[in-house]
This record gives sequence, C-alpha cells and structure tokens, in this order.
Amino acid sequence: MEKFIKIIRNPYEEPYHINLIFKASNGESCGQLEIYDNAEKLEKLADVLESFPFKETKTFLWELGSEKVKDNFAFYFKCEFSLIKHSSECVVGIRLNNNENGIEKSISEFYINCYPAELNKLGELFREFSKLEKETLTWNGLNGKVE
Repeated sequence: MEKFIKIIRNPYEEPYHINLIFKASNGESCGQLEIYDNAEKLEKLADVLESFPFKETKTFLWELGSEKVKDNFAFYFKCEFSLIKHSSECVVGIRLNNNENGIEKSISEFYINCYPAELNKLGELFREFSKLEKETLTWNGLNGKVE
C-alpha cells in the first residue's frame, strides 16, 4: 500500500454544501470517513496548499465536528498540514472518528510524510476539484488526478 488521499464528492445541496467520502493512507495505516462541509473550503484548501510552505504559520488545520460527547457531533475529522521542524519535509496529520459507540466505532489516526512540492500538487488538485464539475480527487504525492 502506498500513501494516498482520495476524496469522492457526492452532490449534496451544492454549490453551498458538499458531501465527501475522505479516504487516506500513509502506506501502513488507512481510514475512511463521510464528511459534510462548505463548498468554499475546497478553494481555501487550494489557496493554502498551492502556497505551501506558509509564510505566517507552519500549520493549516482542516477540522470538522468534535469528539466531545457533549457537543453531539456525528463525526470528527481532522486533516492538518504542517512543516516538520528543522526539515524540508511536511506531514499531513489525519484523524477520523465516526463518533459511534460499541462495535460500530471506528477511529483512524496517522501521518503522511511528504514534501512541499507534493502539497503544492495537492493544492492544484483541490483547485480543479473545487469547481464541482468532477467527482473524484486522487493524490499520491507528485501524481494525482481529478475525474
């Protein structure tokens, strides 16, 4: 298994809200979660990742929901893009929690190592994906496609 991020868009109240199936792997661990977000977030992700590494901050967080029981969210999603200290490498931190109980519970947490040029490529893919004309974004580093 190789590192990848794959996002499948299911048309839902567009152009304002999007329903996505987010799948990812670092080559050893993998996870999948269905999420809902504002469609504008895809353009924001494109802006941020195309200009990585950042000038003002070293981290960008794409986070939805909560793991706190009192918040009563259906899921928790975290995708954090960071520059590794004292290195030219980056990391994508992923945590996926379906907030279910018992045998239905599913939690995945892992990191994908990469380079700034790879995140720039992911940003280009998000730019194309944000047009809401195609249904799948696939990225495995420098290579990727939107179809």
